[in-house]
Amino acid sequence: MEQIKIVIAGARGRMGSEAVKLVESTTEYTLVGVIDHKFDGKRLKDLDGFDSDVPIYTDIETCFFETNPHVLIDLTTPEIGKIHTKIALQHGVRPVVGTTGFSDEDLKELEGLTIEKGIGAIIAPNFAIGAILMMKFSQMAAKYFQDVEIIEQHHDQKLDAPSGTGLKTAEMISNVREEKQQGHPDEKELIAGARGADYKGIRLHSVRLPGLIAHQEVLFGGDGQTLKIRHDSYNRASFMSGVKLAVDNVLKIDILVYGLENIIE
Repeated sequence: MEQIKIVIAGARGRMGSEAVKLVESTTEYTLVGVIDHKFDGKRLKDLDGFDSDVPIYTDIETCFFETNPHVLIDLTTPEIGKIHTKIALQHGVRPVVGTTGFSDEDLKELEGLTIEKGIGAIIAPNFAIGAILMMKFSQMAAKYFQDVEIIEQHHDQKLDAPSGTGLKTAEMISNVREEKQQGHPDEKELIAGARGADYKGIRLHSVRLPGLIAHQEVLFGGDGQTLKIRHDSYNRASFMSGVKLAVDNVLKIDILVYGLENIIE
């Protein structure tokens, strides 16, 4: 079996370091380089916590030229992730992206690049398989419960709110739910934002606290009953099964896939 050559962007982060472990422990994967905003020319093993003898690059195009990878795993920031995804596609490298913040315009541009280059790309707001199932179950429930609120909870270093998972859940629910305003028609926020963000009548609430990793609860209400669908990630290793699923699938497709729910049966 041909080895799948992989480059990781953001390897020093908490998600990235888990991705390094995943790639190095998977027989058919080979880590050929990492992309970082510093330490150019050093080896990954020169940094605390790593044993891998792969080179570190600050320039993504130099990295692609010298390592010729099949897949880029990008676990950086929304701004950098967008740049890396576009460059990867332009160089014929299949991106698996775990950052959020892509607009409809961004996705349309990237979709055009996948068509032009004839290669696949996967952007996943959440790599936890349980979180994907939570979103799919919530979409199923929304056909029967029209009143719904989403509470997503993350660590206090997260940059975006609502989370990509929270927003994606709202989008999926809205696809099967008629838009409606919830609560009393005359309700008034005594403090702005008290009722959370409003996505087509669905309320999204973002909690940011130290000690949290990634958690989401979707609450549905009906006559005399409620339904709660919840997922919790307690460490970053919980996301690696989804990263592997994405890497294995991105090699088989020639389109842009946004959300792992589209490749889970």
